[in-house]
Amino acid sequence: MVVFKEGLTVKQVRVGLVGYNFMGRAHSNAYRQMPFYFPEARAMPAMKVLCGRTKERLAACAEQFGWEDTETSFKKLLARDDIDLVDITSPNNQHVEMAVAAAEAGKHVFCEKPLATNLADAKKALAAVKKAGCIHMICHNYRRAPAVSLAKRMIANGDLGEIYHWRALYLQDWLMPPDVPMMWRVQKRIAGSGSLGDLMAHSIDLALWLLGDISRVSCTMKTFIKKRPELSTFDTGLGGKAEAGAKMGTVDVDDGVITLAEFANGALGTFEATRFAAGHKNYNWFEVNGSKGSLIFNLERMNELQFYNCADPADRLGFRLIQATANEHPFMAAMGDPSKGPRFWPVAHIIGYEHTFINTVFDLMNAIATGKPVQPNFEDAVRTQAVLDACERASKERAWVKVPK
Repeated sequence: MVVFKEGLTVKQVRVGLVGYNFMGRAHSNAYRQMPFYFPEARAMPAMKVLCGRTKERLAACAEQFGWEDTETSFKKLLARDDIDLVDITSPNNQHVEMAVAAAEAGKHVFCEKPLATNLADAKKALAAVKKAGCIHMICHNYRRAPAVSLAKRMIANGDLGEIYHWRALYLQDWLMPPDVPMMWRVQKRIAGSGSLGDLMAHSIDLALWLLGDISRVSCTMKTFIKKRPELSTFDTGLGGKAEAGAKMGTVDVDDGVITLAEFANGALGTFEATRFAAGHKNYNWFEVNGSKGSLIFNLERMNELQFYNCADPADRLGFRLIQATANEHPFMAAMGDPSKGPRFWPVAHIIGYEHTFINTVFDLMNAIATGKPVQPNFEDAVRTQAVLDACERASKERAWVKVPK
């Protein structure tokens, strides 16, 4: 236990983070910032150990991010008795092995998405955390954008009525240059898939959370650039340039994917994801249409939610813009109480990408403190993986494929 205020003791959760690149940085910032924005949390993170493979860079990142100690061995990390939570941000093909080992070592587990590169392995990870009885969470941080959580509330309240349509786009363009090298994100044995698992997994998770189960899918995938220059050393997975005259490797994941879906509630869905959409840097967008109205969200304007209400007077029909930054919106009120003012900043003083991770860590800390499950967890990750696997099979078979329950 650690004392933060006179007369108040709060559980301390000692964290070991695996990985120090893009997601490692995002998670590190969340652990540092969460206590400042969420002083009412039932537990507080202690940034104990940063684990990575390159000793020199590891030390520099640990100092920059604020970690107390480092380990270059995952086994040594698990053997430490000063670690309560293992946070996994390593490449996709390492997630399951690390999650299973962490659970068996008696640690709580927080893992970046996707949980696995296939459904069978995702089920193994779920079985391990359930057997261990630990708290487990998958990092689909976009659920915790206040505007997305508001959409969840509105749909659950029936504000949209019967749901007819879901459509989602996740568009990026960073992989378009042919000299972007053979980083792990374009190798199936490491990544599992391309845009499907990297981008569409986020859209699928949101669809499952907002609308419920997907019953069957049809899908097509395409690889636009099939050869890329190889790198001589391990890379971050986010691009860069290879040396001139480098040996060429074969890309065996999808660059773009389009999916049709039918939901268990009768709604129709479309999903599109690509890393080849020139001009789009991180266009994570969805729209929901129902009998009473529609909602639109776009991550590039993440503080906003557009709402069309069919019940509005005829002379005022149109999409209204909801600025989801008021105390009454999810995550925005100080101490969770709108009467106590803003948690972050005054209304319309917008928050950013990093706050979705801060909000996620807050819920994770409370779950560990109370022992109550948190979402999205590994069960949700398996649901998403089931849809991803069905999409791959549908693309290969050129047919509609049922999503296993």
